[in-house]
Amino acid sequence: MSRRTTARRAVTPVRLEVRGRGRAALVRRWTAVRDGVLGAERDRGSGAGAVIVFALVFLTLAAFVVDGGMSIAQRERAADIAEQAARYAAMDIDEEALREGSGTPAPINYENCQARVAEYAVQAGVSPADIAASGCTEADAEGVAVRIQLTYEPVLTGIFYSAPVRVHGTARAVNETG
Repeated sequence: MSRRTTARRAVTPVRLEVRGRGRAALVRRWTAVRDGVLGAERDRGSGAGAVIVFALVFLTLAAFVVDGGMSIAQRERAADIAEQAARYAAMDIDEEALREGSGTPAPINYENCQARVAEYAVQAGVSPADIAASGCTEADAEGVAVRIQLTYEPVLTGIFYSAPVRVHGTARAVNETG
């Protein structure tokens, strides 16, 4: 073991009497403290606390990046499904009114809007619970508005926040002929 050279300070002598087996160990320890070797042993492992803190900070940031990206992706998916479901619901038009050719846009069969949105959501792979929470928010003969809900489980922030996250997408489609 190498010794460090350190500035020595004046030490007041201490008289210590130890008898028996522990005397040799106590003398070695006292000598190590006097020579400054024991201070190096006390510093061993002091970096572990910093490593643990940085690891926790890194994991927290990674959790927010991963789950934040997942949240954005799910919101975009909900908006895409809402747009397509609104188009699908608006395509259910009154064909007889269209064939009459009165020059006005054909009216949408808005009474079927909820069923058409649910039908499209099933095709898009939306869960049954989310289909029940989704549907038409407005529907009339000229257009429909749709709201789709998607639920997902966070990947890393689930350690801190265990509830599922719900995102919504909305869209409106109108029927135009021409």
